[in-house]
Amino acid sequence: MKICFVGSSGGHLTHLYMLKPFWHDKERFWCTFDKEDARSLLDGEKFYPLYYPSNRSLKALCINAFRAVRILRKEKPDVIITSGAAPAIPFFWIGKLMGAKTVYIEVFDRIDKPTISGKLCYPVTDKFIVQWDEMKKVYPKAVNLGSIF
Repeated sequence: MKICFVGSSGGHLTHLYMLKPFWHDKERFWCTFDKEDARSLLDGEKFYPLYYPSNRSLKALCINAFRAVRILRKEKPDVIITSGAAPAIPFFWIGKLMGAKTVYIEVFDRIDKPTISGKLCYPVTDKFIVQWDEMKKVYPKAVNLGSIF
């Protein structure tokens, strides 16, 4: 199984990195912002830089959509996993069109309201994971696996 991890740097990237017991022995690559925290955390990992700032930016959405097409066509992941934010949106929609499975993990600090990226990725997400039971009211098809922390 080949995994694409995609998302913003900072907390979103840290959230995905905490899944290391799951991904440490699998083929994988990372798509995030080329910032110091990402370079440090992903040292030795296959890493594709994404355009930023990306929140609420049509320009960033378009640039990252083109990058998603290029990267996903090259890598052909079986599954795309994210915890948000903005860069996840084009990867999920384009990845779904290319036949990849998608897994969205809503961030821990959302207890009863959706994130923008969560709302936009939900329609094409094969497995939507929340960390609070209250979020199942927001995302009815979600699965609560509890805290990743």
